[in-house]
Amino acid sequence: MIVGVGVDLIETHRIQKAVSRKGFLEKYFTQQERELVKENVEKIAGNFASKEAVSKVFSTGFVGFSPKDIEVLRLESGKPYVNLYEGAKKLAQQQNITNIHLSISNTKEYVVAYAVGESMKKEG
Repeated sequence: MIVGVGVDLIETHRIQKAVSRKGFLEKYFTQQERELVKENVEKIAGNFASKEAVSKVFSTGFVGFSPKDIEVLRLESGKPYVNLYEGAKKLAQQQNITNIHLSISNTKEYVVAYAVGESMKKEG
């Protein structure tokens, strides 16, 4: 059962500016994410939009947890997936979210991410 949906659209040039600020990547991305995205601004924007989309699945934004509590990685095939930690993981458990499906699309100017939260538990 779908329990939440989140969408985020980001202008790539805004992420390019953010990346130039000291500490941006360390504040928002885990070590593993930083290794994955390297200096590719489109991948950085995709991960950032994904974090925002996942926070919208919870209907909270980044309240009660850090963006680093949402980790966006990719399978060898390129398919993105989400790992949740600390506050985000706790919130997902409270909302019975057992899986988050993620899709990332981009052009040179924009990146959009869609996240769908799913619960395998029956309510009631």
